[in-house]
Amino acid sequence: MVNRQTPQWCEEMKKSLLAMAGGLEKRECRWTGAETRFRPEDYGYEPGTVGTRAIQQAIDAAAENGGIVCLENGEYLSGTLVLRSGVCLYIGPGACLKASTDLRDFPEMHAKRLTVQDTSMGMHQSLIFAEDCEHVALCGEGVLDGQGSPDNFPGEETAQGTPGRPFMIRMIDCRDVLVSGLTMKNSPCWMQNYLNCDRLTICGITVRNHANYNNDGMDIDGCRDVLIRHCRVTSGDDALCFKGASMRPLERVLVEDCDFYSACNAVKVGTDTQGDFRDVLIRRCRIGGLAEDPSGLKHACADSGISLESEDGGTVERFWLEDIEMTRVWSPFFLRLENRGRVRPGDPAPGPGAIRQVRFDHIRGTGNGPRGSYILGIPEARIRDILFRDIELRQKPYTGEVRPAAEYPEFTGLYPDAHMIDGFGPAPAYGLWVRHADGIVLDWYRIIPDGEDSRPGIVMEAE
Repeated sequence: MVNRQTPQWCEEMKKSLLAMAGGLEKRECRWTGAETRFRPEDYGYEPGTVGTRAIQQAIDAAAENGGIVCLENGEYLSGTLVLRSGVCLYIGPGACLKASTDLRDFPEMHAKRLTVQDTSMGMHQSLIFAEDCEHVALCGEGVLDGQGSPDNFPGEETAQGTPGRPFMIRMIDCRDVLVSGLTMKNSPCWMQNYLNCDRLTICGITVRNHANYNNDGMDIDGCRDVLIRHCRVTSGDDALCFKGASMRPLERVLVEDCDFYSACNAVKVGTDTQGDFRDVLIRRCRIGGLAEDPSGLKHACADSGISLESEDGGTVERFWLEDIEMTRVWSPFFLRLENRGRVRPGDPAPGPGAIRQVRFDHIRGTGNGPRGSYILGIPEARIRDILFRDIELRQKPYTGEVRPAAEYPEFTGLYPDAHMIDGFGPAPAYGLWVRHADGIVLDWYRIIPDGEDSRPGIVMEAE
């Protein structure tokens, strides 16, 4: 169903999310803990050697009464560092914390609370690890360098485990987390993963993650009261990704004034969606594909601009994306509700979740397409209540042969990315294709092909 009347839920959600944003915006993006300084040099660090032990001793000493561990003198080579409560790890201007390229320097750190990430990804190694900590920070004007090239950390791209390719940052079950100012580059795998953290603040960081496969830029999993502001992320995989492998709700998130550019999905929910996702406001952001692929491993254009998925029983609701500039994406919008049901071994399958009450406002861009945008539910679980308002995107035309929408299968069981239809062709509409969905509102929705495109602008399959 399509109409142009603003439904009541839209204005109620707008009021609520603006109030939420007003509270989150007051949060400070600076370290507010103890100022006592600790330096690895005071614990035997010698330049040019692997400094894991000395840096960890400085962290442990700082944890006794709180304080700042300062890396300020050139390069520091290290394996896994375990953060403690009350500690800020500060990397100063001109300084760089480099990951060792010896996998033996990254012992496996198994989470105390087993989640789907453990059983599905099987990834237990990272450069920086924190669990059940409070008031911790990674700050400074310096650099985190994972040295994560395939020569140093080989492995294939995969949707499952990534053994032998550590994350750069993993924080699990932490509270009052601040990440500010740093430049992060070249992780062997995901750059940063925050799982079930409360009061997470990420401000003013730069992420360049193209060294290897599965190079996500920023993964927020089951966190609550999250502020992400003034960040620039370019990545070979998902740039900003919300996940539910923690199996706990992701709630109250404000993302503003950021850049997210990706060779995969610029902004995404999924694929792991075991928990719920609600009350998310993303505004004044620039998203899309890369100008070029610096790695040579993938491509420049993003697979999608905005992907919202529910595959594993979670509910995605009360999302508002406003004032977005979107460029160089094959599919501007991709919404997918399915019933994969990936859970921990022995847990019962949850059945399908839901996608509802999502609002897209004032989105502009060029250089997109030509695959087209699409919204796909399944017969037993329909996507509901989606508003597109003031959308105007230019995209490349598709000039090949296109099948009628009725000939496209349900795509059940496929990995849910926008390219999952590529074996059948592009979407059967250049602007928007909708199947198994209700309450779709289009209020000035214009997709403009830069040339002749034989497809209709919009296909809403009748049922």
